[in-house]
Amino acid sequence: MITIPRLVAIAAAASVLAACSGKAPDPVPVTAPTNAAFTYINNLDVMTSWDPATSYSNEGIATNNLYEQLTRSDPKTNKVEPLLATKWAASADGLTWTFTLRDNVKFTTGNPMDAAAAKAAIDRTIELAGGGAYIWDPVKTITAKDASTLVFNLKYAAPLDLISSSAYAAFIYDTKAATGDLAKWFESGHAAGTGAYVVDTWKKGTENELTLKANKDYWGGWTGVHYQTVTFKVVPQETTAVQMLQSGQGSFMPSVSSALYASLKGQKNVTTEESPSFQNMLAMLNTASGPLADVNVRKAVAEAIDYDGIITTLQGSMIKATGVIPPGLLGYTEEVQPTTNAADATKLLTAAGYGTGGKKLSLVLTYAAGDPVQETVVTIMKANLAAVGVDLQGKALAWETQWDLGKSPDAAKHQDIFLFYWYPDYADPYSWFINLFHSATPPYFNLSYWNDPAVDATIDGLQALTATDRPKASQQYVDLQKTISDQAVTAVVGVTNNRRALASTVQGYVDNPSYGNVVFVYQLTPTG
Repeated sequence: MITIPRLVAIAAAASVLAACSGKAPDPVPVTAPTNAAFTYINNLDVMTSWDPATSYSNEGIATNNLYEQLTRSDPKTNKVEPLLATKWAASADGLTWTFTLRDNVKFTTGNPMDAAAAKAAIDRTIELAGGGAYIWDPVKTITAKDASTLVFNLKYAAPLDLISSSAYAAFIYDTKAATGDLAKWFESGHAAGTGAYVVDTWKKGTENELTLKANKDYWGGWTGVHYQTVTFKVVPQETTAVQMLQSGQGSFMPSVSSALYASLKGQKNVTTEESPSFQNMLAMLNTASGPLADVNVRKAVAEAIDYDGIITTLQGSMIKATGVIPPGLLGYTEEVQPTTNAADATKLLTAAGYGTGGKKLSLVLTYAAGDPVQETVVTIMKANLAAVGVDLQGKALAWETQWDLGKSPDAAKHQDIFLFYWYPDYADPYSWFINLFHSATPPYFNLSYWNDPAVDATIDGLQALTATDRPKASQQYVDLQKTISDQAVTAVVGVTNNRRALASTVQGYVDNPSYGNVVFVYQLTPTG
């Protein structure tokens, strides 16, 4: 999960003229594999919300094992792959999308998962308009043409194949699961998906908060060896979690600090894994008021930051960024490089009337209290800016307080620098641009308060362009990043590097940055 709420994310896709397809596996008999148990050691409570239409928090690590989407983003192929849909195609204008669904798939309730059921689920998600439901905003109508054919007519062109792979709000679920209030039924600890697992026990507030068990009627079958149970264990103390992993009481830790990660590498009963995420840390610079309204002062601040020093100090938990878009997404480029040049920063500040013989420059930076990575970054930035004569005052605030001040309609309450994380709901860069760099009155996540009509117009056209001309969309993302860098709208501090630890008995794990911290347990093989 990201550490902040998210507003909008729209996806990139392959050419709409080419249909994507996949073949459902041949029916296989359900066997009786070994009674292997997978234990996910988490530092936070798991279930915030049970309703698959509106859930939008940490529970994604569990719900993505209970429910499935029409498609799934695959990090190995860097494409959208079939899941409940076996193939799909779009019209040349990107306004009509047709999905063919798998045959003979049932919800865990026993009801069929067909086109009518899928339409009902998406319609309900759109109607409730909670959590990540905005992903379906392009949808005008949905038609269940027949039992296996689902047709979407859009209000504007959008890459619906990737939208339908979202980690939130794209789940297909049984709207007929309850005879009474469906939302209340879900929130009492029930699920009604097509996933490989079903709910076994839910004990809110306990260490063993949630346990799932195998869905014996899962359409994928159970040949071979699979984990039969999945337990989500809440262990706030990292050292305790590591001890559990080492002793065989745990299977997976989603995040390990640099010091402990180094100590785990090479241990025979533990496997370590690291890979870049789609999350980056940004220092949004106030373009509308205060000293940073001067573009040259913003450029001075951006050039004063020691990006390499930050990466070195964080000891591998973050990698250097190139532009706003992290590696692996449409529009990623190495043409935009953050530069550190204290001498140039000093010249820019002097020209703006600050420094020796000029005015004193003090800036206020806000960040989320309790985040050790952000605390470290702020400490380094404070020293960097002091070296060029700037006094940086870091204010650690509760996230909601930080955000409320940042998006206040009163500009006098706005900070000079807003430090936070961002990543999309699924594998596409649109989220950064529509949220962070498109003008907004009052501000929401545009916490640099940037307002450029030409940039707005480009951003407004990206969704349709991604659906109809992917190469052109990619180039526009590159051009936007160059403009953002030239105008010093934000300083991209770095990209989060996920560092995981697994029991050595767990085989087949592949990190999927499109689904933050999710382990698709069915895909794993238990050994030993």
